[in-house]
Amino acid sequence: MSDWTEKYRPTTLSEVRGNNKARDQLKEWAETWDDHRDAVIVHGSPGVGKTSAAHALANDMGWPMMELNASDNRQADVIERIAGEASKTGTLTAGGSGRRLVILDEADNFHGNADYGGSREVTRVVKNATQPVVLVANEFYDMSQSLRNACETIEFRDVSKRSIVPVLRDICRKEGVEFEDDALEKIAEDTSGDLRSAVNDLQAVAEEAERLTVEDVVTGQRDTTEGIFDFLDTLIKEEDAQGALQASYDVDENPDEMLNWIEDNVPKDYEGDELADAYEFLSNADRWLGRVRSTQNYSFWRYATDNMTAGVAASRCEPKGGWTRYGPPSYWSKLGRTKGTRNTRDAIAERIAEREGTSVATARLEILPFLSAMTHHCKNRELTVQMAAIYDLDEAEVSFVTGSGKTTNKVQSIVEDAEQRRTEATVEHSGNAFFDAGEGDDGPQDSQDSEAEAVTESESGSRSSDGSDDTNGQATLAASSASDGESGPAADSDGETGSADANSEPDDDQSGLNDFL
Repeated sequence: MSDWTEKYRPTTLSEVRGNNKARDQLKEWAETWDDHRDAVIVHGSPGVGKTSAAHALANDMGWPMMELNASDNRQADVIERIAGEASKTGTLTAGGSGRRLVILDEADNFHGNADYGGSREVTRVVKNATQPVVLVANEFYDMSQSLRNACETIEFRDVSKRSIVPVLRDICRKEGVEFEDDALEKIAEDTSGDLRSAVNDLQAVAEEAERLTVEDVVTGQRDTTEGIFDFLDTLIKEEDAQGALQASYDVDENPDEMLNWIEDNVPKDYEGDELADAYEFLSNADRWLGRVRSTQNYSFWRYATDNMTAGVAASRCEPKGGWTRYGPPSYWSKLGRTKGTRNTRDAIAERIAEREGTSVATARLEILPFLSAMTHHCKNRELTVQMAAIYDLDEAEVSFVTGSGKTTNKVQSIVEDAEQRRTEATVEHSGNAFFDAGEGDDGPQDSQDSEAEAVTESESGSRSSDGSDDTNGQATLAASSASDGESGPAADSDGETGSADANSEPDDDQSGLNDFL
């Protein structure tokens, strides 16, 4: 049986369900693209129709598509070659005046490839694109700030139950599936706004039942959502080492998630020596998972699974009975509480990495802690201002690095001074990068006049009274200049010619650069 999510994917925007406002905004963006020429970020929860809407838009506009998704190589050179060229080049056979729609799916995952230049290259592509570009993302704030600022944004919200049920009903009629209305409503309610999951659940249950009932839906849901709790009972209370390992094969959790579940729930039944032994096995499992992350060798997963299942079961010293209230890992709630802080940290690290030419990991783990220690509570004010100016930090980001309160007057004044410093630097370097307008009072025009006068005097001094060139006179003048140049500091400051000034400028500039560094 074919995949129903693909078989019944919307072919036009009018078929996209549950996000009428976002759908209309996307169409308006496409129709007015020649006026603004901006890329657009379509973001929202998984399964709400973002990618389907982008495909439907291309069909409505008559634009050929080029799509780069999570399965493709997403390093900087590949992005430039595929998406970059597609965003610049139209096609003579395309509709809409030669337009081509470029779709970058799962654009929030480019953050994970920032060390390879992927994130920066996507930002450059969307800024320079001469073709419409749609970026599809689940987590809007996982994308870099520079990328978000370069695009328009359209949010797709979770699909309501009253929008999901008609879609499921229509699919059942087309597939010839008998159903109870309550069963479709149960599926729509359980999928929490994810239309794609609702269609997948409908297909999974319909393949096992001749007529779709509420009981079929509840049974299918229990098989998928309660599996981890049944496994915890089996692991902690019932099976031996071999039985616990075999039971883990039927759990739809990867080893990292399974470790979190076991780690949080083992202390509810184990104590004393058996708890210490269990945690030793969990520690070994965590080491193996660390090797997987560092080497990307997923064959090490088997050793992690052996330790966290067979090892924990073997640690049990006495029978366990009764009912235990197991719960989800506290690590998940911690991630939810710290999401905003982690987003701020990663945004600062990306900016540091981009400026310093290093990896995001290095910026986050090595550079950022040093900046935090040196600017703790903004005690080194000058360094804090310089840091805020160089990395373009706002008040919240300065507070994060320095550990100060977000609304303190000190932080606000530092950000204002940093903004003023950036403005002054922009003005200073808008002209000749090696010309220092602060030297002397004459200014650029007076300097040019002085050089012209020096050339005129040199020319007049090199001619004899009868108008002919006097080679000996030139030699005498050169010797005299050399002699004056050795006569002391006064000659250095007052007797330099235009040529001497030109030769001394690089030394002055280099000295200033060294002082700055």
